[in-house]
Amino acid sequence: MENWRLAVLCSHLRPTTASKSSPVSPSICASGSENGQTNFCVFCKIIRGQSPALKLYEDDMCLCILDTHPLSHGHSLIIPKSHFSSLEMTPPSVVAAMCSKVPFISNAIMKASGCDSFNLLVNNGAAAGQVIFHTHIHIIPRKARDCLWTSESLRRRTLKLDQEASQLADRVREQLSFLNNAEESKDQGSSLTGD
Repeated sequence: MENWRLAVLCSHLRPTTASKSSPVSPSICASGSENGQTNFCVFCKIIRGQSPALKLYEDDMCLCILDTHPLSHGHSLIIPKSHFSSLEMTPPSVVAAMCSKVPFISNAIMKASGCDSFNLLVNNGAAAGQVIFHTHIHIIPRKARDCLWTSESLRRRTLKLDQEASQLADRVREQLSFLNNAEESKDQGSSLTGD
């Protein structure tokens, strides 16, 4: 399992023997965040200019690079310049900045790769396949019948609108309400009470 994780981690780097192309320009990745994990984070090293990558786009908040072991031609990653280990740890303003670039970047990738579709993907957490614990968004260009996902051949089942589904929806709404109230209380500088 560790060898697989290491292989995927390394897949996001361009081999140093490759021809030199426009490397990322140096910038400061959040220093000391997440118990010093930025010292070992491959994306933080790319952002700081300490590791090579093929840069497609860069602004003050994020960077887009080509994945060096792509699932398809043009597979790219949008990475925030500050280190956040997961999507839920990433501030909404950073997620918004990353997502606001998706139409612009994906349009250029689709035209350059000759594709007319793409998947937008976030692997959030180990069980979801995240191996680099620095938030990032995959843009994966697609062509008809490219058979990229085996799940595309699976028959989808219709949701049963039964008690189990209703209870799940209630639990999700309850969590959303709780999280929303916690955010509002945090914004007001107070804490939740049992009143």
